[in-house]
Amino acid sequence: MSTQKKVYVSMIADLLHAGHINILKEANKYGEVIVGLLTSTAIYELNDSAYLKYKQRSDVMKNLKLVSNVVPQDSASYKENLIKIKPDYVIHGDDWVDGKQSKYRKEVISLLSEWGGELIEVAYSSDISDKNLKNQLMKLGVTTVHRLGRLRQLIKNKPIVRILEAHNALSALIAENTVVERNGENVSFDGVWSSSLTDSTAKGKPDIEAIDMTSRINAVNDVFEVTTKPMIFDADTGGKAEHFEFTVKSLERTGVSAVVIEDKTGLKKNSLFGNDVAQTQDSIENFCDKISRGKAAQISDDFMIVARIESLILEAGMEDALTRAEAYIKAGADGIMIHSRHKDPAEIMEFMQKFRATDKSTPVIVVPTSFNAVTVEEFIEMGVNVVVTANHMLRAAYPAMLNVAKSVLENGRSLEAEPDCMSIKEILEFIPGTK
Repeated sequence: MSTQKKVYVSMIADLLHAGHINILKEANKYGEVIVGLLTSTAIYELNDSAYLKYKQRSDVMKNLKLVSNVVPQDSASYKENLIKIKPDYVIHGDDWVDGKQSKYRKEVISLLSEWGGELIEVAYSSDISDKNLKNQLMKLGVTTVHRLGRLRQLIKNKPIVRILEAHNALSALIAENTVVERNGENVSFDGVWSSSLTDSTAKGKPDIEAIDMTSRINAVNDVFEVTTKPMIFDADTGGKAEHFEFTVKSLERTGVSAVVIEDKTGLKKNSLFGNDVAQTQDSIENFCDKISRGKAAQISDDFMIVARIESLILEAGMEDALTRAEAYIKAGADGIMIHSRHKDPAEIMEFMQKFRATDKSTPVIVVPTSFNAVTVEEFIEMGVNVVVTANHMLRAAYPAMLNVAKSVLENGRSLEAEPDCMSIKEILEFIPGTK
């Protein structure tokens, strides 16, 4: 048995650089180095992401002479691994004294005191870090393959995935970069939603599948040019089953992570109209065939086809919704979207309770446009995996633009409208490369 003292070092080690090596060299001075390599779940707890998968990062670490052993760290908290290993030392950079990781630092100090361990902090390499390297990569963009698989990773590793509608590149930049503090944690959107409603409205067309796929994919490319996050694409009914195969191929090739199709047939009308307009739900057999054809057409395992169930919208009943969910999953659907036009979330809650009683793993997506009082924490409790804020960016933009237009006419000048506008300086500096 080794008599060397045990040294624990926690790392993401996504893009290995000199800062990591400095930490490991310092750790080696104190004993045998055990690297607690953060899993994807732990990384997402820190509101971060990794380019490389755990196994890839682990293989790199295991082949470093400075490292004796590599173990998974499944949480941002060190607690589980520290109690199991009881290291003599924990080595960390001094960049966690303040900020969102400070609570983990306090936890480490408390745990080490139980067996006489010591925390050693080394100077943080501010000139080089994972964050800086990733920021540089973000400026270059991400590959199609990297973006394509991100949604599945997020669903697997986060308690809930937040998606925001983006109808153009500008709204996508907001989805990409907006970060706020909530309940002591930094939160941001995990991806974007390409909405048929907002795409159509932005082009002055009715929401009846009037925008051709080429035009919509051009809009997707505009979004992808300025963002790195995954996209869920709203494909309405998906059209004819034979045509849906080509839609899947096009979206997957472009780098879209998931396509959502609704189980209606005929001329598409917005679901929130419900039975106020003529809407026909497709047969289970026909819709399953469409799903199966789509799955057969895709190339990678990363791409997702999500079946949107309209039974509650069209008042076909809960049992119909549950029956369809089971059938669609058997046909190959990678996820279910359940929709409602009621402000009261009761039927969504009932669906989730009954669905999760028999299916614990299939991802469920909700679009709470009507039942918008429900919080993400409540959705997590229900067993929802993805929440989509589906049309709010366009809905926010229109009244703002209308108010400015009215102000210019009413006052005969633009002075009074300026408080409702970005400054010229801001808009000139908003997009990198403009200045």
